Amino acid sequence: MKPIQVGLLGLGTVGTGVVRIIEGHQEDLMSQVGSPIQVRKVLVKDMHKQRHLNIDPALMTEDASEVVYDPEIDVVVEVMGGIEPTKQLILDALAQGKHVVTANKDLMALHGPEILEQARANNCDVFYEASVAGGIPIIRTLMEGFSSDRIKKIMGIVNGTTNYILTKMSQEGAAYQDVLKEAQTLGYAESDPTSDVEGLDAARKMAILATLGFHTTIGLEDVEVKGISSISKEDIAYAKRLGYEMKLLGIAERQDDQISVVVQPTMVKTSHPLASVNGVFNAVYVYGEAVGETMFYGPGAGEMPTATSVVADLVAVVKNLRIGVNGKQGHHAYRTKKLKTDDQIHYKNFILLDVHDRAGVLARITQVFAEFGVSLESVVQQPNPNNPDAEIIIITHEASQASMRKVLDHFMSLDVIKEIKSAYRVEG
Repeated sequence: MKPIQVGLLGLGTVGTGVVRIIEGHQEDLMSQVGSPIQVRKVLVKDMHKQRHLNIDPALMTEDASEVVYDPEIDVVVEVMGGIEPTKQLILDALAQGKHVVTANKDLMALHGPEILEQARANNCDVFYEASVAGGIPIIRTLMEGFSSDRIKKIMGIVNGTTNYILTKMSQEGAAYQDVLKEAQTLGYAESDPTSDVEGLDAARKMAILATLGFHTTIGLEDVEVKGISSISKEDIAYAKRLGYEMKLLGIAERQDDQISVVVQPTMVKTSHPLASVNGVFNAVYVYGEAVGETMFYGPGAGEMPTATSVVADLVAVVKNLRIGVNGKQGHHAYRTKKLKTDDQIHYKNFILLDVHDRAGVLARITQVFAEFGVSLESVVQQPNPNNPDAEIIIITHEASQASMRKVLDHFMSLDVIKEIKSAYRVEG
């Protein structure tokens, strides 16, 4: 049978892994799709760069049009990253009737609806499993495994860099800046780590997952984001003392067709499975109305895990090609987007206050919570050997985000409170 011809945009870490799998797993791939899969052309930045891959120089090109407009190429695999010119190259490939597999989370989070619409107009597939959580097949699970269920909540650790940092802070009592430098040295964090540590990378991934899980279009602007750069080793120590681990969680929830999506540092009960997800690993928890709780765990990045997801998408495209259903399985956002207000978002809270150590302080603080309708689960007041005053640790019952913001705003003007040292969401 005629081989399936693949054009590759990019030959970096993931692109190299894709070529290794296609060339090394031919027998397995052929048994699944019924024909050989061949790499026909590869776009590279520098033809003369030394590579850890034995690839025929005749396959490489520095001209993207040789991939996008080659009439023999059936599927374009995009692993070059970035927004432009990547977006236009993908749109051009789809206009030529070529199917697309991409690992580009930024592109799909920002321009996914436009790309998927172009795919539908040309009866083409666009698959993007590798854009979220590397080697974990979470996108295919949401689209196919939960097709008969209604998802209520998606919660997970979807950024390996921040999880590595928080794990080291927890296990070694290290300071944030020290662990960040170590992560940069090891290659887990970029020289400019802003996208990771400020939660933007996780927010893009959560926008993709929420769009798929809730069948509506969630943009990056719909995600409330807070990163980990302000977390202190004292915060981590208090969390552990109370039976929690600190994690940067993405949380997407739906109730009565109203949705909230956030990325923020969260104290997770140590008995919850997400609390034991350490290092650069990712995990996604999905709650379905019928199935209940499910969890998906695995490596969130790396050459071979991510490349495995890319090639799995490639196999899916070829299977669709064989039975003539390309362009029929794309995501359709058929629900109107309805975002929750702050009054409709509820969760438990941890608050650490630095207060004057004198009579009546606790009474005034609890009075503020009562005034705004927030009930308390536990309150601990204790002296701090490094502080001549006192610290009060509070965990609330579930309260609306609006009420908690009013409480914290009121605390800012309360003369018995010296400082709101920390405030975090609590899960599990």
